[in-house]
Amino acid sequence: MWKDDCPFCDKQEKSLVHSRLDRYPVSPGHSLVMPGRHVTNIYQLSDEEQNELVKELKATKKRLQQEYNCDGFNIGVNLGEAAGQTIEHIHFHVIPRYEGDVPNPRGGVRWVVPEKADYVPGQHPEE
Repeated sequence: MWKDDCPFCDKQEKSLVHSRLDRYPVSPGHSLVMPGRHVTNIYQLSDEEQNELVKELKATKKRLQQEYNCDGFNIGVNLGEAAGQTIEHIHFHVIPRYEGDVPNPRGGVRWVVPEKADYVPGQHPEE
């Protein structure tokens, strides 16, 4: 159920899914939502865990809106080393976004591959 060397495994955690603030936030309120048991990807989660994960994503978003008064969100997950997964315990990033936090937020998560992110030529301010 837990892996001793995993920074996200907590033997005290009894819930199926929980959230916490990211230790290295990219914006104020950046949070992580993860299952209590150690699994590496979403496809290993039971139906019950997947349902609880969606509920926790909603609850986390609501809490962050109230606490941080954010204007939007990026919600994402890295699956596999090629996608940037560095901790082999599935976790979802819930990243609050704020008006003006970047010059042009268009494309959002598409920027993981920068040369393909701007899919509407002429719409980006640097052009």
